[in-house]
Amino acid sequence: MTEKQGESNPDPDPRTTPGLEPGGGVPPGETPPAESGTGTAAGPHRQPKPGWARGPLALIVALAVLVALFFLVYAIVLAL
Repeated sequence: MTEKQGESNPDPDPRTTPGLEPGGGVPPGETPPAESGTGTAAGPHRQPKPGWARGPLALIVALAVLVALFFLVYAIVLAL
């Protein structure tokens, strides 16, 4: 199989790769060829910040204020 001009085969030919035994094995003490990955790393993954997000925290605080106001109004109505 021939390569097109401008394209390179990412897999080395085992017949011409130094340090390989017949069948593709590597002799003891020899470093195998590096993997030829064509992709790149996705980059650092974003970790969420510790603690509460602003939206849920604001919703909980608003709900607590509404419940407190309800009981305050209820107590004032009972006192009258």
